[in-house]
Amino acid sequence: MELNEAMRTTFACREFTDEPVSDEVLHRILDVARFAPSGGNRQGGHVVVVRDPAVRRRLGELTQPTLRVYAAQVAAGETPFNSVHPTSIDVEEALRTPTDMLPMFSHLDEVPVVLLVTVDLAQVASVDKDLDRVGLDTGASIYPLAWNILLAARAEGLGGVLTTVVAPAEAEVQELLGLPESHAIAALIPLGRPVKQLTRLRRRPVEDFVTIDRFDGVPLGPVGD
Repeated sequence: MELNEAMRTTFACREFTDEPVSDEVLHRILDVARFAPSGGNRQGGHVVVVRDPAVRRRLGELTQPTLRVYAAQVAAGETPFNSVHPTSIDVEEALRTPTDMLPMFSHLDEVPVVLLVTVDLAQVASVDKDLDRVGLDTGASIYPLAWNILLAARAEGLGGVLTTVVAPAEAEVQELLGLPESHAIAALIPLGRPVKQLTRLRRRPVEDFVTIDRFDGVPLGPVGD
């Protein structure tokens, strides 16, 4: 598949057929994805291929508290889990309220395969760790790998979605999958053949989010504008 087409048609897939994903296909995907860059080329990422349906089901259960708070915040008109504005919802009440938001996680055992992507915090540079805000820079050493996985899966006719809703249950996931304490959860990626392959994705135009020299600078337009 041509690179531009893959980049324009790799969508967040949450509905899969029951077609299995073989180890051979997974190896091809990861053999390409491994060329993602990382800080200092330390390659601190690790991927756990979760095939056991019972383990996948447990991972789905561990996402439910996060999804319940997420749903309550959406219903309240908030941006869920943002680090700038405190939530106005009753979190304890939200945790007691089941939700059907993102039903894939209630049936994670039925997804063909799930990949858990972790990053060894002892192997990556978190250069913003002393700033008075949520850290972001560590992700530069792991999310290129996660995105390469999705692009490589697209080239194989598969789909997936990069999710983080199991991250708050990191301690439980570490025990469930035998992760070292220094490994943080970066992504949970369900993979399979999409029920429907989307080809017309909605995204903001370049002029909406790219400016020259300053945040309030002139928008970058096509050559000649």
